[in-house]
Amino acid sequence: MSPRVRVTAIVAAAAVLVVGAIVGIARWQAGGGSTGAATAATATPRKGIPPLLFDFGLRNDAEARDLSRGAQLLKQGKRAQAEALFGRHHDVQGQIGAAFAAWPKGSLDAVKSIVAAHPASAVAQLHYGLALYWSGRNADAVKQFRLVDRRFADTQSAVDAEDILYGSDTVPGLPYIIVPVPLPTAKTLAEQVALAEHAAEKPDAQAKLAYGVMLWKLDRRISAQRELEAAAALAPDDPATLTAAAVSRFTKKQPAAAFSRLGPLSGRFPRASVVRLHLGLLLLWTKQVGKAAKQLELAVSDQPGSVYAAEAKKLLSALVPNGTK
Repeated sequence: MSPRVRVTAIVAAAAVLVVGAIVGIARWQAGGGSTGAATAATATPRKGIPPLLFDFGLRNDAEARDLSRGAQLLKQGKRAQAEALFGRHHDVQGQIGAAFAAWPKGSLDAVKSIVAAHPASAVAQLHYGLALYWSGRNADAVKQFRLVDRRFADTQSAVDAEDILYGSDTVPGLPYIIVPVPLPTAKTLAEQVALAEHAAEKPDAQAKLAYGVMLWKLDRRISAQRELEAAAALAPDDPATLTAAAVSRFTKKQPAAAFSRLGPLSGRFPRASVVRLHLGLLLLWTKQVGKAAKQLELAVSDQPGSVYAAEAKKLLSALVPNGTK
């Protein structure tokens, strides 16, 4: 199972991941690129090979493993080995991998052709933007990333596009939603999600909360928001459910949409650590570290024995040694 799709109630490694991102780790960087795609106007091609940001969803089959391994090999500069793996598969992502493995020889035109053949593919559209950016066509790349973010908002590719567009101001990926809800037991992630989806068909706030959190971790942010809002409507006095619904409104483009929901919740539930913890997380995600630390401290002091206080402590302990508090 990919690290991107871990579906757990509590994110034990939240502190390490968040602080790592704050001090400059951006998951999509490769070959000397930067997340400031929207800031430069140069037409000079960039060095190295564009990163591959595949989306396998719930898949963990042989093809997904091959393509994932190929992406890692290409990142390491092992073109021939990567190309051999990509050559085994001829779907959209395999074709994109092969085009990037040959970078820059005909790669931009190849990806453009893939997009023309598969205009509804968010992954193809995203990689066209990456190809434009690495070719030095920054203005065109920014337009393409914005198209992905707007047209394919309920996909991992849209989350990646926002990371690229707003990476200098935010932590990569979606902020965590940390709520201790029971998740269905299954042999595979796909089966687990299917069971959660079935349970969420009932007017059950906890079931909808669990399914919404799973969708959020899969970067299905629009679908997640729909489930979490439905859960909140069924549990209008539960601070954890209301907090999850508020966080689901977060986007890199408009983070205020989530803050404007969380702020009033801190007044309505002044001693609820779940609200303070998530305010701290959103502040970390927007790199307002000092303010985040204050909210995390309140999460600890308001309900010292709660799971939310425990997660806040992990974040605080990571912030101080890294000199980020």
